[in-house]
Amino acid sequence: MVAIARSEHLQRVRLLLRRSPVVALLGARQIGKSTLARQLVREHRGAVRFFDLEDSRDVAELASPMLALEPLRGLVVLDEVQLRPGLFPTLRVLADRPRTPARFLVLGSATPELLRQGSETLAGRMAFHELSGLDLAEVGVANLERLWFRGGFPRSYLASSHPASGDWRRDFIKTFLMRDVPSFGKAIPPATLERFWAMLAHYHGQTWNGSELGRSFGVSHTTVRSYLDLLAGAYVVDQLQPWVENLGKRLVKSPKVYIADSGLAHGLLGIESPRELLRHPKLGASWEGFIVAQIRRRLGARREECFFWRTHAGAELDLLVVRGRHRLGFEVKRTDAPRVTPSMRSALEALRLERLDVVHAGPRTFAMDRRIRAVAAQELLSALA
Repeated sequence: MVAIARSEHLQRVRLLLRRSPVVALLGARQIGKSTLARQLVREHRGAVRFFDLEDSRDVAELASPMLALEPLRGLVVLDEVQLRPGLFPTLRVLADRPRTPARFLVLGSATPELLRQGSETLAGRMAFHELSGLDLAEVGVANLERLWFRGGFPRSYLASSHPASGDWRRDFIKTFLMRDVPSFGKAIPPATLERFWAMLAHYHGQTWNGSELGRSFGVSHTTVRSYLDLLAGAYVVDQLQPWVENLGKRLVKSPKVYIADSGLAHGLLGIESPRELLRHPKLGASWEGFIVAQIRRRLGARREECFFWRTHAGAELDLLVVRGRHRLGFEVKRTDAPRVTPSMRSALEALRLERLDVVHAGPRTFAMDRRIRAVAAQELLSALA
């Protein structure tokens, strides 16, 4: 399997390590955190020590963490740190040493508890970087359709065939439910969470309705919300918050929910080939979620900068990116002939957008109206440069 260089992420982690004594590299299981860390280790000039907290030998060595870590110099990597959150107090002491003799890179699948402990114990000492799946800038726009169907998990994207990719994703889902969820300390039956996750795939791109999902399960809305929070904390579900301003309009105030990886969404929906995807009722929602994720990554937009907008009267915008006074709007259409709609005009004026881009499946980028343009998905990288 040929690896894909992830140079932007590598450069960012290096920068954070120069600035902070502890850097947390977070993301879903199998997204490539260990691979990136090992590349960093290979290229690092100086002493390096790599601990894998799923390796019983490394766990035994860290039984007395201060004794094991204090003498080390250079770069120290702690992989799967969510298995040993008790290391954070030791890291706090070591991070406060004069002249910082060692920098610590901790890798983990993010859970609310891990983030809470890390943020509280290492406040002001730890920087965070989220490793997402492969994106268009890394695989090239010529591979857009393959990336959309298979998703951004490296082993899924690089599989020898679509069936092999599907097998990998099914195995990932099973392993996540049977092994990873119990390691989070959550006593949720795997069959229950699998059913919820699959049901959520059918709500992909829709606003969250905990009461409706709770009724489907015969449980309270707070219980299904805890399921959602667990999946979001593990980076396999994403939430896009609504933009709420005093605009004199009745606005939707629940988040939009997406399966974070398009390939996992297709696996949960039982879609086994690109041909099946093009005939599936969730085609438009799948395309929307995929393109929204690519836009966010291309712009380097943080979660707190990204929103959707919808009024109860029907006007909506798929993605609003807000940076200070700058506001960019994006609509996503699975069509090759986009047109300006009243909803777009409403969003343009009500949200005071600098520009509204309609990302579509056609071959050309062109102006549609004043401050509205059609952007071909194949030209997304250059259009947003």
